[in-house]
Amino acid sequence: MGKQKIENIELKYLTVDDFEELKEATLASYAGVLNSYWKKHHIEDLTRMFPEGQVIIKIDGDIAGCALSLIVDYNSIDDEHTYEEL
Repeated sequence: MGKQKIENIELKYLTVDDFEELKEATLASYAGVLNSYWKKHHIEDLTRMFPEGQVIIKIDGDIAGCALSLIVDYNSIDDEHTYEEL
C-alpha cells in the first residue's frame, strides 16, 4: 500500500448520528468476526450515560478508530464479572 496524503485528522465525541459509519468501519476492520460491531442501542446507552468517554478519530472525514468506555464503581462488582453484569 502506497503512502496516502492526509489532509485532516479530527478527534471528536461519538454521537448516535455516527452509528452507521462506525458499524461499517467495524465490520471492515473485523471482517469474518460474527457480531463484531456495537448495536445501536448500546451506542445510544453509552453516549447518554458517559458521552465524554466515547470518542472517534476521523481521517479526511472517515472514521479510522474509536474508543468506547464506561465508568464503573469497582467496589460494587465482583472481581470476576462479565460485561453484561456491569
